[in-house]
Amino acid sequence: MKLRHTAAIASLAACLVGCLSVTEVVEDEIRVVGSDTMLELDRRLAEGYMRTHPGDTVRVDGGGSGAGIEALIDGRADAAAASRPLSSSEVAALYERFGTLGVRYLVAQDALSVYLNRTNPIRDLGIDQLRGLFDGSISEWSDLGGGSHGVVVVVRPPSSGTHRFFRDHVLGGAPYSPRAVAVPTTRGVLAAVQNDSGAIGYGGLAYHLDGVHHISIEGVAPTPETVGQGRYPLTRYLAFYTSRPATGLTRRFIDWCVSGEGQRIVAEVGYIPLWQS
Repeated sequence: MKLRHTAAIASLAACLVGCLSVTEVVEDEIRVVGSDTMLELDRRLAEGYMRTHPGDTVRVDGGGSGAGIEALIDGRADAAAASRPLSSSEVAALYERFGTLGVRYLVAQDALSVYLNRTNPIRDLGIDQLRGLFDGSISEWSDLGGGSHGVVVVVRPPSSGTHRFFRDHVLGGAPYSPRAVAVPTTRGVLAAVQNDSGAIGYGGLAYHLDGVHHISIEGVAPTPETVGQGRYPLTRYLAFYTSRPATGLTRRFIDWCVSGEGQRIVAEVGYIPLWQS
């Protein structure tokens, strides 16, 4: 009896160890948080991945690139979706928390489009004109041959990677006009431009709305062709960031996103694939 009792305990212990081992290695859910510009793309990528990988779950949330990177640093996200590079303070925070500088995985190319209301006759602006409009030094469309309306500047909030990218690449790091109106989402920017004939805003290439034009910059229209050829001046990469080199489900998901299947979704959503399949 004692021998059988001992054997039963040993068997139970082995089962428990085996179950714990399985629990440790089974990883069936990750969370991706961040860029509003990437939100629709990330959702489509997650849906496509989960269709072909039953049992794996990819949860996607927006909030802006800054919010995603903050969630990554705090351990509330497995990957941050961002439309801009990490700032020096974000890199420092990652290093303090994880002892690493973060890892970037490119997902797609994007053009930062400039939006005008369809009643505005302007269809092309130079970088210097854009700077004047968004820093407030040009306050009337008549100064540019665009009618008698006052300029209404619509921007993304500071937590947005798009806000920072435009400020850095168009305004040279200078502040936006004090009269600028901040709108939380790209779709909100489009709606604001649609509803105001004097409005100007910006956002990702993949976003469209009736009554809103994507204008040319320096004579070059924002199209997949001009972005892929490096001709359009406001071009950027969209990426996932992880605190350490991705492993497990996070790595499988990222690898799928840059595969032929994932890059086809990138093109379907309206962004530019990293390569042509």
